[in-house]
Amino acid sequence: MENQDHLVKHTIPQLLRWRVKATGKKVALREKDFGCWISYTWDEYYAFVRKVGLGLLKIGFAKGDKLAIISDNIPETLYMAIGAQAVGGISAAIYQTSLPDEIGGILEYLNVGIVFCSDQEQVDKVAEVRDRIPGVKKVIYEDPRGMRGYQADDWFMSIEELYVLGEETHDKVPELFNNLVDEGKPDDVCHLCLTSGTTGLPKGAMLTHRNYINMGLQITKVDPLEETDEYLSFLPFAWIGEQMNSFGVAMATGIAVNFPESVETSMSDLKEIGPHFMFGAPRIYENIRSQIWLKINESYWLNRTFYHYFMKIGEEAAGYRMSGGVMPGKLRFLAWLGKQIIFRPLVNQIGLLRLRRAYTGGAALGPELFTFYQAIGVNLKQIYGQTEIVGIAYMHRDGDVRPDTVGKPLPGTECKISEEGEILSRSASVTPGYYKLPEKTAELLEGGWLHSGDAGYIDENGHLVVIDRISDVMHNNNGEMFSPMFLENRLKFSPYIKEAVIFGDRKDYVAALINVDPIVVGKWAEDRGISFSTYMDLSLQPEVAELIKGAVESINFNSEKPHFKIRRFAILYKLLDMDDGELTKTGKIRRKFVREKYDDLYEALYDAAITEKKVEAFYQYQDGQTTTVDTTIHFYTMEGD
Repeated sequence: MENQDHLVKHTIPQLLRWRVKATGKKVALREKDFGCWISYTWDEYYAFVRKVGLGLLKIGFAKGDKLAIISDNIPETLYMAIGAQAVGGISAAIYQTSLPDEIGGILEYLNVGIVFCSDQEQVDKVAEVRDRIPGVKKVIYEDPRGMRGYQADDWFMSIEELYVLGEETHDKVPELFNNLVDEGKPDDVCHLCLTSGTTGLPKGAMLTHRNYINMGLQITKVDPLEETDEYLSFLPFAWIGEQMNSFGVAMATGIAVNFPESVETSMSDLKEIGPHFMFGAPRIYENIRSQIWLKINESYWLNRTFYHYFMKIGEEAAGYRMSGGVMPGKLRFLAWLGKQIIFRPLVNQIGLLRLRRAYTGGAALGPELFTFYQAIGVNLKQIYGQTEIVGIAYMHRDGDVRPDTVGKPLPGTECKISEEGEILSRSASVTPGYYKLPEKTAELLEGGWLHSGDAGYIDENGHLVVIDRISDVMHNNNGEMFSPMFLENRLKFSPYIKEAVIFGDRKDYVAALINVDPIVVGKWAEDRGISFSTYMDLSLQPEVAELIKGAVESINFNSEKPHFKIRRFAILYKLLDMDDGELTKTGKIRRKFVREKYDDLYEALYDAAITEKKVEAFYQYQDGQTTTVDTTIHFYTMEGD
């Protein structure tokens, strides 16, 4: 790909216009609707953005105003965001899973004037908090189904009405939109991206056009993309991980962005698209791996035998590929054979056959999972960054993938480690600060460096190694340091464990609360005639406890240091969930919250005399309703520790 550093001098709307001139008839977006894929060219993309931008002007949206998006992944999400940016406004995005009270707080904090919702579900949430958001002048919706009750209220408006207003304005003043786009500057704030909020309410990181486009250009210098490449947009648009691809990478490279029919069908739609690159949080890859294991367990014994044999071959071959070493001839042949008869069909079934590179970020991923994917032929690589640096600042290079690191800095990114061991970064993608939070901004950017809040170091190969959040690093009673995240990831490599929370700060030993994987463990239980009805029922089965005990024993056996060994554990009666406040929107554990919420279980983990405890299980559903159930939690002590 030719050098395109000049693109960083554009705003996102200006770059969209440049794409129209360069490849206007090429497909830019594609969405699946009622089972059919509908394509939109760069010409059509720009036309929709123009309609939105001019329509917003017509209803009073002005330079500096804020537009919030609460939507599933659909083309209209981009039309609204870039349309607002084109006329000098600022977009923001809120997770679709957010509850009304949370939405109300965010809209107040960001001073939002217009809200775009994809459907009735999201409109209902905004309507519920209408009294506390007087600054919101209009709620625009895309899907008219279920909206009849709102049609008499001019606070609500369909996107089709907005398009009509925009078209009328363009017909009257054809040069207006282009003139407004010309007024934009690369360093203008264009989007407010909410942080994941592991320690409290989210903060709005102010991100500029230059921030996004620079990131998109720098990542493609490491891993080039072609204009003919395909990307599937299934991550929440509110997450920086999606914005960096749909705003940054797509605009910088001209790839096609594909939108699945729904969140539920995204994995099956992925098979139809066959993307060339993919980005996802660790949870995505953990779920795919679980599906693979299920397929293998359900296959004939001969298939299982071949799989396990060639998996060992694949892992050995992966070591050479990841390190860039020369593979011995015999191993190369066996790896090729395994790929043809086992792994290629398997990878094709999950829709990743055309995939050249897969990336993971947002949380740590265990080294074993890297080796697993590399062994089956999926070029999975770790990236590291944060919202405040547009998601990616460090990544692995092909032939230099080290599973225990997050790679090297992107071109143009500087890295250093502070005296306290904190990872500091500097690049053109760093945010100018947090919206309306000057003190937090000063802390974040102290000394001209972005302070990550993560502890880490640079190894002898120039790779960055992330240990854990500085606030999460623990010390036992003897002062020995350990990373709970490291141990949690080792536990989660077991196919039977979906989530784990490690404790042990200022304690005599490490203990854990564990979530079993309902799909894998459920299938395991069914195969053995173990009856259960709910996740709680499954988690209480004594056979399941023995299964998890075996996984913990394996971790302990392979622990180099005694204080890394897990002495006590309990299986939690429910899955940790973001709706209950236990996980962030990107799947990270809210450790302090979990520790306080399950304080009685935490205390029991550190009382060896307790083997079981009656508890009142509390649940909160997506609609805000709650319920409680009485149950008994069992506690297990590992032998020989």
